[in-house]
Amino acid sequence: MALTKLKRRKRIKMRIRRHVSGTQERPRMSVFRSNRDVYVQLIDDLNKTTLVAASSREKSVEEAGKVTKTEQAKLVGKLIAEKSLEKGISTVIFDRNGYLYHGRVKALADAAREAGLKF
Repeated sequence: MALTKLKRRKRIKMRIRRHVSGTQERPRMSVFRSNRDVYVQLIDDLNKTTLVAASSREKSVEEAGKVTKTEQAKLVGKLIAEKSLEKGISTVIFDRNGYLYHGRVKALADAAREAGLKF
């Protein structure tokens, strides 16, 4: 019997998480995308805390007006990079959270790289 989309993504996610772990100096950049929005967090797995978070539901992103979801992801990528650089975080470990690396996930990652994050 074939896997459902959610079970397949969860299996991939767990396979990735076995190897990816964040620290205070180099946190894990976890991406979650829903049908409507995109969320990203910088997580310190050793202390189990979220250091920085950004989403497409924040005012600065919503003020951009009516944009496509990919453009929205680019804005969130720039926003997370700005917030993390303010906190003194310049390098992260990227966790695509089981999603394929294209579309919104790739746009977010590219925008964060352009804004100054290293991963």
